[in-house]
Amino acid sequence: QAPLVESGGTLVQPGGSLRLSCAASGFTVDHLSIGWFRLAPGKEREGISCIDSSGGPTNYADSVKGRFTISRDDAANTVYLQMNSLKPEDTAVYYCAAARGCHYQMTDFHSWGQGTQVTVSS
Repeated sequence: QAPLVESGGTLVQPGGSLRLSCAASGFTVDHLSIGWFRLAPGKEREGISCIDSSGGPTNYADSVKGRFTISRDDAANTVYLQMNSLKPEDTAVYYCAAARGCHYQMTDFHSWGQGTQVTVSS
């Protein structure tokens, strides 16, 4: 399957908001779970949110719970990550990937995109 394509990353001030998009081309995501991950300098890749197929359950890492919201628009073949109350520690490259279920290990996710850079700084 072709890689997913992330977009929406940019420089934003602390306390600001961004919405990231994860779009699929060449295959449909409606039957897949989609996860968002991030990689910050000097840190390991972190799974931050996931949404199951058909608008099923979502989950969030403690580091983003209450600030980030994942959603999907299967008609648009796109998954979104709304990020509010951004903090400097949210600075990272954000990736999305697909799996059969959100309970799968990170290594079981596929169709990783190139990522989109989010920088939170004043």
